[in-house]
Parts: sequence; structure tokens; C-alpha cells
Amino acid sequence: MSSAPVAAAATSPGSGRPRQPSIAQLRAFVAVAEHLHFRDAATALGMSQPALSGAVSALEEVLDVQLVERTTRKVLLSPAGERLAVRARTVLDAVAALMEEADAARAPFTGVLRLGVIPTVAPYLLPTVLRLVHDAYPDLDLQVHEEQTSSLLDGLTQGRLDLLLLAVPLGVPGITELPLFDEDFVLVMPRDHWLAGRGDIPREALRELDLLLLDEGHCLRDQALDICREVGRTSGALGTTSAAGLSTLVQLVGGGMGVTLLPRTALRVETERNVQLATGSFADPVPSRRIALAMRTGAARQEEFGQFAEALRKELRKLPVRVTVQ
Repeated sequence: MSSAPVAAAATSPGSGRPRQPSIAQLRAFVAVAEHLHFRDAATALGMSQPALSGAVSALEEVLDVQLVERTTRKVLLSPAGERLAVRARTVLDAVAALMEEADAARAPFTGVLRLGVIPTVAPYLLPTVLRLVHDAYPDLDLQVHEEQTSSLLDGLTQGRLDLLLLAVPLGVPGITELPLFDEDFVLVMPRDHWLAGRGDIPREALRELDLLLLDEGHCLRDQALDICREVGRTSGALGTTSAAGLSTLVQLVGGGMGVTLLPRTALRVETERNVQLATGSFADPVPSRRIALAMRTGAARQEEFGQFAEALRKELRKLPVRVTVQ
């Protein structure tokens, strides 16, 4: 009986040993797969276009598969190229994780730290974070990414980000939270509002107020809705006006369109120069939120991140917050 032919593994000339694609070849192929343009891919990698094209061709030879369809106008991935691009990205991510762990093992607070921050925290806490890194960790290459919570969590679990600064609890398996502080919410309103300046506003007042919220996707919106539900107000009883950021939200309040809730750390930045605004504080129990760092459970740098959280807590004592005790 005849047997089906078996594809031979690619071998080095004269050695008989299987050849392996190089990291440089995989990186070149992934760049082409992402940009679908050789010049743009070469620019992204900081290499010449001929060198990039040669690396992709060499990878095709090693794998004995055509990965790219080259035309005069554009670049397309072959069906095999589509499949193998996913594998190549996985390999490169694994190599990056290997190098990250090696960096962490050699020396803490060195190398790259990719920090994700939610928009309702970034403008108010980043000055403290950046000052701490500058003064205490000068060899740390801090890279900041401002995104909404869902995007940050995806980035953390997929390895695109190392550490998050956001509101908790998250309730996500595989993620460890390092609480930093609790902060109260303050009611912001037009200066002639009947609650302006009061320090004993009951939560129940939120049942009747024209409360303005951030757009969907912001955790601060969800927190405000939770507070409303606690006092018996449903989301259906809220207005349709919303804003993409706190600055816009405050401007709407100053224009007389309603009131809103601000975390106390945002109060000075967002209201100090607007004479059309007034604030009021809630009676106990005051609505509040908790801010924490979040990392992957079992991360190679977990001890380093714990030390970073402790150092950050000390710096945060200068802000109008209640720092957590660990």
C-alpha cells in the first residue's frame, strides 16, 4: 500500500536540523500584518523597507508557506498568513513577557511600567504619581494609558498593560486589587441652587434633582447610578443629557442644566475658576468611591507593585482622601 506523503520540516542547508523562525522575522511579519503596507511597517519598526521585505521572505522560506500576497497597489495576507499572524503575535507577546520577567528579576523599579488610568482619575492623581516616580524611581520608564475601565481590564489580562489605577471593586477573577484610598462625592450645582453651600444634604435629595451623568462606559456613571438606586431613584427617571468628561459635565451644570456628582479629588481642578458653580456636602453616610491599583494575580512584579502602592499611599495623604491602611 502506498502511504500519503509527509511534508518534511524545513532544515538548515547541510545540517538536517529543523530551522526555526527568528524573532526579527516574526516581528517583521506581524508589522506587515498590522499595517498591510511594507513602507509603513518598516517605519514602525525603524528598519529599511528592503530589510523588512527580506525578513518576511525568509520567514516564508523557513515555514514553506506563502504568507503575503504582494500586488502593485497593496499588500494582502494569504489565508495561511491570516492564521499564522495570530500565532506570531502570541509568540512575540510571550517573548515580551519573558523579557519583562527577566527585567523584574534583575532589579525592581527599572524598565518599562505600563500604567492604565481611568479618565475620572487621571487628571487629578497623575501629578502625584508622576512626582513620586520622578523622585523615588528615576530608572523606571513609566508609560501612561488613559482608557475606560473595560478597555483597561482587557489590556491588563492580555498583557498590554502592567498595572491599573481605577475605581474598585472590580470583581474580576485573576486580578488582585491594592486599595489606595476612599474619597467622598460632592454635589456640584449652579450657585443660586437651593442646596448651595449646605454640608448636610441627605442622599434622598438625589431622588428629585436633575442629575447629569457621564456617558456610558465610565465607571463614575455606574457609581452615580448605584447611589441613585440606593435612594429609590431608577435610571429611567434621569435626564438624557450626558457628557464624555467631567470638565464638560461641570460646564453643563454651570449653564443651569442640572447638578452632578464629583469625586472630591476633582473638585479644585474642575470648579475653582467657575464662578457660576457652588458645591454641597452630603450628610452621613456620605456616598464615596474607592480607588486602587490592580495587577494580574501572581504577576512577576507583584512585590514591586505592592511597594509602589505603599509609597503612593504616603504621597496621597496630601489630598482630600482617606488613605487605606494595609
